[in-house]
Amino acid sequence: MSLAFGLSLSFISLWCIALFSSSGALVDLLLVNAAIQVTFFIVVACIPFLRTGRMSYVDIAWPFGVAIIGVLIIVMGDGDIVRKTLVGGVYLFIGLRMGIGALTMAKATGVIFKSEFPRYQYRRMIFEKSGTKHITLLVLAEIMVQGFANISVLAFPGFLMATNGSDSLSVLEVLGIVIWGVAYVFESIADGQKMLFISKNKRGVCNVGLWRYSRHPNYFAEWMVWTGLVIASIPSWLALSAAEPIMVWIALGVGALFASIMMYVTLVYLTGATPAEYYSVRKRAEYKAYQETTSMFFPWFPK
Repeated sequence: MSLAFGLSLSFISLWCIALFSSSGALVDLLLVNAAIQVTFFIVVACIPFLRTGRMSYVDIAWPFGVAIIGVLIIVMGDGDIVRKTLVGGVYLFIGLRMGIGALTMAKATGVIFKSEFPRYQYRRMIFEKSGTKHITLLVLAEIMVQGFANISVLAFPGFLMATNGSDSLSVLEVLGIVIWGVAYVFESIADGQKMLFISKNKRGVCNVGLWRYSRHPNYFAEWMVWTGLVIASIPSWLALSAAEPIMVWIALGVGALFASIMMYVTLVYLTGATPAEYYSVRKRAEYKAYQETTSMFFPWFPK
């Protein structure tokens, strides 16, 4: 069983258990979001892949799917209006920023609509090396695992907060939102430093600014964005301990935590750092030395 199939099974299982929640608003959010996300991913990512052979369309489907979660939180959440508007706005910001960025890049460079991202070329190469005869099925599974993540684990933190009726924000909620904000600034600075470096040295290895302490500070910041949301959802999850069946409560907690874990696995091993470095070390002679002196993901002092 591939990793995509295993993750899909886990996500669907957690979602199914969550449907036994005693909160009608939470169940409604889960059902409506699932119907929209599945339809959206089939239309925006799966069908275009089957027609063109390019997996990169998922880079449009996933972020706009996250934005959809934000809209549902604001419109359907029955919790405190300040909390649900705040967390819904965060999801909208995350999704629209990345989705609009993907469309802008696609228009400017042709990637997605005319060519494939290297990270997805890497995934196909991995499948080919495994000797499998079911590459199309495996790619579809990898596309839909991102859809199933939007249905379940990536939505759980927001849905938990959207159904919390407390009219005051806790310390953990404020801390989580602050972490999200700092991570966004961190990511923006890292992207800006990389763009400035490339504009002056297209073939060099970017090892300035934040890139001196991490080979992928942008991916680290993106992981922190979701980790901040998980932290912010903890009080809402704890508040459900007396109202929910124990299995539902555990599934919601594990699912919310999985948002951080899944993003780490994705950003390091699947479509993030590992495939990026596979190509970088072959294109840039100095990259090997950069790998030996600089932390891959978590920022740390260079050796």
